[in-house]
Amino acid sequence: MSNRDTDAILAAITEAARKRRINRRGFMEGALATGATTAMASTLWSTQVAAQTPKRGGTFRVGVHDGNTADSLDPGTTESVYMIQLSHACRSYLTLITNTNELGGDIATSWSASDDASEWTFKLASGVTFHSGKAMTAQDVVDSLNFHRGDKTTSAAKALLTDVTDIKAEGDDTVVITLTSGNADLPFLVSDYHLVILPSDGNGGVDWQSGDGTGPYKIVNHEPGVRTELTKHAGWHREGAYFDEVHMIALNDPNARQTALITGDIDAITTVDLKTISLLRRAPGIAFDDVPSGSHVTLPMFCDVAPFDNLDVRLALKYSINREEIIEKILFGHGSIGNDHPIAPSLPYWADLEQRRYDPDKAKFHMEKSGLGSINVDLSAADSVMSGAVDMCVLFAEHAKAAGININVIREPNDGYWSNVWLVKPFVFVQWGARPTPDVMFSLAYKDDAAWNESHWQNKRFNELLLAAKAELDQNKRADMYKEMQLLCKDDGGTIVPFFINRTMARRDNVMHGDFIASNWELDGARAYERWWFG
Repeated sequence: MSNRDTDAILAAITEAARKRRINRRGFMEGALATGATTAMASTLWSTQVAAQTPKRGGTFRVGVHDGNTADSLDPGTTESVYMIQLSHACRSYLTLITNTNELGGDIATSWSASDDASEWTFKLASGVTFHSGKAMTAQDVVDSLNFHRGDKTTSAAKALLTDVTDIKAEGDDTVVITLTSGNADLPFLVSDYHLVILPSDGNGGVDWQSGDGTGPYKIVNHEPGVRTELTKHAGWHREGAYFDEVHMIALNDPNARQTALITGDIDAITTVDLKTISLLRRAPGIAFDDVPSGSHVTLPMFCDVAPFDNLDVRLALKYSINREEIIEKILFGHGSIGNDHPIAPSLPYWADLEQRRYDPDKAKFHMEKSGLGSINVDLSAADSVMSGAVDMCVLFAEHAKAAGININVIREPNDGYWSNVWLVKPFVFVQWGARPTPDVMFSLAYKDDAAWNESHWQNKRFNELLLAAKAELDQNKRADMYKEMQLLCKDDGGTIVPFFINRTMARRDNVMHGDFIASNWELDGARAYERWWFG
């Protein structure tokens, strides 16, 4: 038997043991039959099976950053990290992003499209129930998605569903979505964290106020910006949800988060303060997860507010930031360089464009071309958005001085940042989670009429390409369109994208997970609550 055959058999036996299809005795017999020694087989069992076989029980206590007293259970207003985490813990979606960053089903078991991708049919899992005990039907899905549509909706996800013309239920287990034109990305799009499935109120609306959902855990107590206590939903429709309870605690201060982890008051934290990661590594009983991702920081400038309405000013600011130094000094190497568009090298359709570098001379050239000379601008930030956010902006201000640009960094209060600063002030610090496809990201934050068009950017060609790319099923043509769109963002857009940041998280070493974790959101795509367990 070749080494390759032996490895394949051992891998199959290990996977079967993890899924409890064979017991320890069966595993040992199978491993010994491949020629493994007893000592080797025992080590494989303890490290690859016992340590990674999910166990049930316990209360999972999580320190989550970016909690706000203004947070709401209304999914149309969800924007903070805390609420994104909570949404995935207590609610469900049609589809989800797996721990290997692929598309999977949540309440949908399958989906199919018409030849032109303008009509999609989703088959729903049977036996799905809300926390209240009500059986979920296709009508609940229809009303939940329609909550984000129409002229009267205030949902930030409205832009994602602009092309949808009809959503209808066919019986209790089938939903059909019709669009004005083809959209090959629709199954990815409906995994967006706003598009949770809620109970219908019977009149075409939904009940979001109660916190009812079909997710793995149900809310017992919720204090916005403070804490949320949840207990396992006995009627959950998928595998996982190994904890008995989940307690989410809002800990915006990074020192408080890490202290609580070290003392054992909590079991995991959403993000680590990179300035002190070396100290945290020395603490006993702590494990780390450092995952490259498409999560990125943006510094959006209102393109309809002076001086950012001047393209040369925007370009000058883009040339005035030393991205490499920021990654080294703020991220301590836990990130990759950005190029003023939101598509990371790890994501589909990334375009290998010429990298913009720190160039004070070019920045000066554009400032002279603008006719404004030196300028003074305010840049708002808060460390609740990302640990080190304010320090990053201060470093950027030092870089920009060489181009005659004075950036006044304003440290904003952590609480209320998303309601009082973002989309309100003309130059701010923002961190975005990764979206699975360019269409989702562009539709949310770069489309001309998107509620979250954070730079107020208007580009006719970009919007034409966005519409055309949705319906283009030829992948080569689609890639060319997305390349041009990334170039337009880079050279005309109002958003500086300095870097893509790794998901750097920490947990007690008795908190276990599988071989892979998702990178789209903190804590395994915000699904640690259902995928992780205590060892």
